[in-house]
Amino acid sequence: MTKKHTIPSDEELTAFIDGELTAEEAARIEAIVNEDESTAERLEFLARANLPFEQAFAPLLAEAPRQKLEVMLAAMPASPARSGPAPAFATRRRFLGALAASLVAGIAIDRAVIGIGKGFSAKDENSEWRAVVADYISLYTAETLAGPVPGREDQAAQLASLDEKLGLSLSPEAVSLPGIDFKRALLLQYDGKALAQIAYLDPETGPMALCIVKSDKGPKAPDLESRKGMNVVYWSNATHAFMLIGRIPVDRMKELGEDVRRRLSA
Repeated sequence: MTKKHTIPSDEELTAFIDGELTAEEAARIEAIVNEDESTAERLEFLARANLPFEQAFAPLLAEAPRQKLEVMLAAMPASPARSGPAPAFATRRRFLGALAASLVAGIAIDRAVIGIGKGFSAKDENSEWRAVVADYISLYTAETLAGPVPGREDQAAQLASLDEKLGLSLSPEAVSLPGIDFKRALLLQYDGKALAQIAYLDPETGPMALCIVKSDKGPKAPDLESRKGMNVVYWSNATHAFMLIGRIPVDRMKELGEDVRRRLSA
């Protein structure tokens, strides 16, 4: 091809295919196609690309946000008026433009819905400490809590070491879980606040824990969530937040959580 010619763009070639060029522009493209094999091949490829896009994407367009799409399309600059019916590719390009706009609008709507969903499913303000506890408890194995079950006096002594920091009065009876062994009570710290961890060992599902931290977020009824493959029942009163975590099935976990909550509230 001689250097006096500039390789036409795909837009120019598709306009040539659809008869949208002036006679002078069409003659220029035709001359380039006749002289340059790569341009001729590209023109042939684009000519074969006249596929039934509308039928293929009909289900998607049927679900498109039409009102928003119409507003977006109305804002697009109008093409110069032409005599005669619109060329096939002009229709195709309008369709693809509409499809692209509908996809953009759809993405925007999807993101808005996701945002709303996050708002409705936003976790309570105490969720961060539960995440930290779950990370910690997920590392426990049955071997972590191996050894004899401490006697009642030993349990009471361990619990008493938590009372001063938490402002509670815990007893072995108040924190016992039927059929599950009390193993130890530890005083930890989260975000500068004392955090009590009472660890248990269920003979069937392994480690469990009842954790308590001071909280001024106000009372919250018991709720259930899953963290690190474990079930969590959590609630709070005017001064403290509580969580019971373990791999026990949900229904049983709810029963245990309600039982210990009732006893701690007595």
